[in-house]
Amino acid sequence: MSPQLKLIALDADDLAVISAHVQDARVQAADIIWRQAEKRLVIGMDRLDWEQTLSGRTEPRRLIAALRFDRVLACKSRNIDLGKPDKPMELVGIEFHAHEAPGGSALLLFAEGGALRLDVECLECELTDLGPDDLGGGDLGEGT
Repeated sequence: MSPQLKLIALDADDLAVISAHVQDARVQAADIIWRQAEKRLVIGMDRLDWEQTLSGRTEPRRLIAALRFDRVLACKSRNIDLGKPDKPMELVGIEFHAHEAPGGSALLLFAEGGALRLDVECLECELTDLGPDDLGGGDLGEGT
C-alpha cells in the first residue's frame, strides 16, 4: 500500500503537483464546503491512487481525500448542479492564475464543463489522504 499523501501548495508549481494527484477524482456537490467566514473551501473526494496505478497494479485503488484552500475571498461555480448534491463529478485538474501578487484565482475544472473559481489572497492549498475507499473500489459506481 502506498503511503498516504499530504501535499501543500504555495505557488502554481506546487499546485500543478496536487492537480496531477487529483486528476480523475470523483467529487459530489454535497462534499464541497464553502466556509466564507473562515475564508476556506474544503472538498471531500474519492481520488485515484496514481502512484499505485502507475506502478503496474492491474486493479486501480481509490483513496478518500480532502482538498483545502485557505485565504479564499470568493467562490463561484459554473455548471455545477447544486440541486443534485449526490451526482458524481469528475475533477479534470486545477490551475492557478496570478493577479496582483500574491493573489490570484484557483480554477478547478470538472468534466462536462463544470468549474469552481476561487479568488484567493494568496495560494494556500493542502491535499490530505484520509484512507482507502473500501466501498468505492475502482469502478465509477452503479450503472456505469
